[in-house]
Amino acid sequence: AFQKKPHSARILSPEEAERLAKDRVLVSQFKQLKLENEAQKNWDLFYKRNSTNFFKDRHWTTREFQELKACREFADQKLTILEAGCGVGNCLFPLLEEDLNIFAYACDFSPRAVEYVKKNALYSTERCKVFQCDLTKDDLLENIPADSVDVVTLIFVLSAIHPDKMHLVLKNIYKVLKPGKCVLFRDYGLYDHAMLRFKSGSKLGENFYVRQDGTRSYFFTEEFLSQLFKAEGYKQVVNEYVQRETVNRKEDLRVPRVFLQSKFQKP
Repeated sequence: AFQKKPHSARILSPEEAERLAKDRVLVSQFKQLKLENEAQKNWDLFYKRNSTNFFKDRHWTTREFQELKACREFADQKLTILEAGCGVGNCLFPLLEEDLNIFAYACDFSPRAVEYVKKNALYSTERCKVFQCDLTKDDLLENIPADSVDVVTLIFVLSAIHPDKMHLVLKNIYKVLKPGKCVLFRDYGLYDHAMLRFKSGSKLGENFYVRQDGTRSYFFTEEFLSQLFKAEGYKQVVNEYVQRETVNRKEDLRVPRVFLQSKFQKP
């Protein structure tokens, strides 16, 4: 069960603050370069191990992002969306099922994830075009016409990319988004439970960590995300922390989750 909390940054307990302050040792430069070079391989192995079973289908997308309905000028208007970093389609397929007036472009870094999407029984080339893409260097214009997309979703994607390269993703997306249209963003926020669980020796940089499987995760502050988008010419519409508490009643566990949920517009 999820319980809602206020839209503000999470405040650490003294013990949590002390533990984070002590964790100063960074992963060596050699290993960091190796992780960067092997990023695609590590995500491919992640999908090989977990198949399509790791993430639950995200039926909350239209509830959380009213924009998918709000950006229509009339009820049955056809929308063109881009799901940047689609994984195995946990967000894509519930959306296509729920809204019959959507054509979706979808791309992912992992060739294996893209294959899983293509093999899904709900995949139809009439409603969807999926392709493999490294958003930091592969030009989206090779697959999507310029200024043709109504909504871009960027959900738990940017956090997996090195902070130095995040601006390249936003630049790439900007080219295919129609003027006046938006990027809908949701990702890990600062002091999310996942950040506090990293053991010593996992830190790559400020708010940036590596998991045991070699995949990486960045935890965003409002300020960092705002600057990132604005530097690439976007206008901020909404940018706020969403705090949730995951409650496991069986084990009486309460886990603090922190996400950043935002909307940025191409002028």
